[in-house]
Amino acid sequence: MSDITAGSAIREPYRPGQSGGHGLFSATGHGQGGPASKFVTVAYGFWIFLLSDIIMFSAFFAAFAVLSKATAGGPTGKELFELTRVAAQTGLLLTSSFTGGLATLATHRRSMAATQFWLLVTGLLGAAFLFLEVQEFAAMANEQAGPSRSAFLSAFFALVGCHGTHVGLGLLWLGTMMAQLWVKGFRPELLRRLHCFGLFWHALDIIWIAIFTLVYLLGASP
Repeated sequence: MSDITAGSAIREPYRPGQSGGHGLFSATGHGQGGPASKFVTVAYGFWIFLLSDIIMFSAFFAAFAVLSKATAGGPTGKELFELTRVAAQTGLLLTSSFTGGLATLATHRRSMAATQFWLLVTGLLGAAFLFLEVQEFAAMANEQAGPSRSAFLSAFFALVGCHGTHVGLGLLWLGTMMAQLWVKGFRPELLRRLHCFGLFWHALDIIWIAIFTLVYLLGASP
């Protein structure tokens, strides 16, 4: 009976409150200084993905900068943008990044309840951000200021909509990870995905700050 119990503990080393076995950052090669761990290689590859994503957003920013005055007699940013709503969106997204960091700290303590709680808060804040963005798009469409109205609005919807799509996909990713963590525990592959999600979410913050400054603040200025 004792052997069965011991065997079960070995087969499930990643459950909350149990040791995760080998550290995530330990080298996996032969001898000292061997090949980098999978955690490092996955994070490196994900950084390359993020850089490619930032290059794509740079193209959207460049297009918006060129077309920001091409309103074709339609409404301008100053007439359309509600800075109060945008400030609320900014607060929600920045706070969600902070709670995402708290979730990461909880995973280091192997606290499943705290990890799930902070991930849930992160998801709710992100969903609230997305709700306000959809609400803004709907209000603009009702004012006949959709993406087909002018080149300025086409560039605006492409840039802000692309960021909103990233947030939506991030929420789907977050929900999937929460379910996997709950079922499988703190397995190394899930911790790697959680680390990549943190990088992704922080990158969305940086992009949003650029959108907030260059699109909304400058667009609403006289």
